[in-house]
Amino acid sequence: MSAADDQPAGAGKPALEFDAVVIGAGFAGLYMLHRLRQMGLSARCYESGTGVGGTWYWNRYPGAACDVESVLYSYSFSKELEQEWNWSERYARQPEILRYANYVTDRFDLRKDIQFRTRVTSAAFDEASGRWQIRTDQGDRVSATYCVMATGCLSAPKNVDIPGLEKYQGHKYFTAYWPHEGVDFSGQRVGVIGTGSSGIQSIPVIAQQAKHLYVYQRTPNYSIPARNGPMTPEQQSKVKANYEEIRRRQYNDFIGLVGGIEPVPTNKNSALAATPEEREREYEYRWNLGGLYFYTSYADLFDNRQANETVAEFVRKKIREKVRDPAVAELLCPKDYPFGTKRLCADSGYYETFNRDNVTLVDIKSKPVETFTAKGLIVDGKEYELDSIVFATGFDAMTGALFNIDIRGRGGIALKDKWAAGPYTYLGLMTAGFPNMFITTGPGSPSVLYNMIIGNEQHVEWIADSIDYLRKRNRRTIEPTAEAEKSWVAHVNEVGEGTLFVKTNSWYVGANVPGKPRVILPYLGGFDVYCKKCKEVVENGYEGFVTA
Repeated sequence: MSAADDQPAGAGKPALEFDAVVIGAGFAGLYMLHRLRQMGLSARCYESGTGVGGTWYWNRYPGAACDVESVLYSYSFSKELEQEWNWSERYARQPEILRYANYVTDRFDLRKDIQFRTRVTSAAFDEASGRWQIRTDQGDRVSATYCVMATGCLSAPKNVDIPGLEKYQGHKYFTAYWPHEGVDFSGQRVGVIGTGSSGIQSIPVIAQQAKHLYVYQRTPNYSIPARNGPMTPEQQSKVKANYEEIRRRQYNDFIGLVGGIEPVPTNKNSALAATPEEREREYEYRWNLGGLYFYTSYADLFDNRQANETVAEFVRKKIREKVRDPAVAELLCPKDYPFGTKRLCADSGYYETFNRDNVTLVDIKSKPVETFTAKGLIVDGKEYELDSIVFATGFDAMTGALFNIDIRGRGGIALKDKWAAGPYTYLGLMTAGFPNMFITTGPGSPSVLYNMIIGNEQHVEWIADSIDYLRKRNRRTIEPTAEAEKSWVAHVNEVGEGTLFVKTNSWYVGANVPGKPRVILPYLGGFDVYCKKCKEVVENGYEGFVTA
């Protein structure tokens, strides 16, 4: 037990000093803690949950699984780890990913420097000492030279904006923080609100249990069959023998979907230059392959609406083939936004679920939920009585978790205020006026449009190298210049404006949260291009940064 752990909660705790504090024990925080310790630095990681794993600790809803192949969605920093761990399925499910996070934690003896059940409430830069002063809900007072925000991009659930929720007397569940003991819906009338990734994964499982399931859909989503299945010993051996090449391809790819068990090519041709027959073959190949590989089926899908419509109509045709009721099929077909500009989903039997007699699709776009009642909710004047309601209503992406902490930089300026019109970062890693505060996979980086574990690894390595750079030169602080930050944000916006992503109301642009500024949050220039830029900045003596 650490010195902080054996203290009672309260303001009387003695101040603790560390070289670095890491906030969050997900995959970014775990690797950051490991690298800091490798460098001989004292570090403490604070985690609000009772265990490690971040997203995979909290999101335990039925059917929760990764939409990136497990052999790709794994750490690359340790060749020994790659060889030791065996994935049981092509797309790992939540329990297995959580076991992996715990295995890594114990293998590298990280748990001793993680304080669980502790939420960081504030972090303020003290200009006199040049250190971050951090406070927690357990009364900890902590001082650190470096502060790493490994708070996650999809870790702050958005509020439910439907009136009358307090009236409802049945069971309420949120996919973003599911009960650890699980939920049995047998014999129940269940409502699911939301058809994003967590809704699409959980609905087929809940439908198998519930007496009747009502799916309340505001916006239909494009979803591709995952084609999940067990990993054979032969596939395990093949991947382990080729991991070095797999990682090389991951780091040199636009989006990192390079194929795990078998390589998957990125088609750099134009969809519009192909014949209808060629497009059909390409899309059938991707459909049968499963997962998110449609992202790399043609080069112009995300900057040309006509090209995008070719794949959109292909998927709509598949939906119509799967769903027997034509009216239901049409409701499930997205028509008013480009394919892939909302997070593309991978499913196991989602569309087929609507062929079940105990499943009803309720369109709440044309007629929204009017209010909750004590027994359920009302749509179009009709009350639906429900024993349980599941909220799969999404996240305040990329900035929400940061804004849940009172973060203040030079002059006491709050991060919320600085980012009031949208996030301002340089490379998605740092923001001017907040020295020595690093953000992993923050806004302005490829982040959610890349493999999150590899993206976090790249950020952790960059952060560790920059700290090493400071220490070797006896410098105390690093932060971006306002000019470099402004230039990078302009570049992120320019790249984004050239794509179809900005045409869609999605969490990629903050449109799912009322009042949130509408700006493109991730960098859409590609992970390979981004990595080269980060490397060039370092090679040019941390160009765009000032050290003191």
